[in-house]
Amino acid sequence: MNTSRSFPALALSAALSMALIGAAVLTSLPAAAADAPAAAPVKKKAAKAPALPDLSPEQLANAERVLTGASACEFDQSVSVDAVKDKAGYFKVGYKGKSWVMAPEPTTTGAVRLEDKKNGLVWLQIANKSMLMNAKIGRRMVDNCVHPTQKT
Repeated sequence: MNTSRSFPALALSAALSMALIGAAVLTSLPAAAADAPAAAPVKKKAAKAPALPDLSPEQLANAERVLTGASACEFDQSVSVDAVKDKAGYFKVGYKGKSWVMAPEPTTTGAVRLEDKKNGLVWLQIANKSMLMNAKIGRRMVDNCVHPTQKT
């Protein structure tokens, strides 16, 4: 008499055993998870923006030449330049829903140059136009921006 089982029958028996063990483990997990106390969510405090340093007299003199307000740019785009409240000489430059705080930097050409050194952005203003540049990659973000007082 042959008491050994065939291979397919053994494989089926092993698969059923594993399925029953797996089902038992899975049904006990939700109950164990429900008994465990829920972890409190971690709340992060919003980081305060670093205080802006005071500007030099030369930077403050350059700030007086910055044209504020909206400038119409190429491809129907626009850039806004507004003075930062309570911090003399700083400007908030806005483009495509983003804004950066910039400080005037001296130039040898007479152009007005606002810089956000952390992000590598530069707003250049010359007599007849302005442009926003990404100095880190050496590209213009937007060009031919003309403030109403730059139109001749």
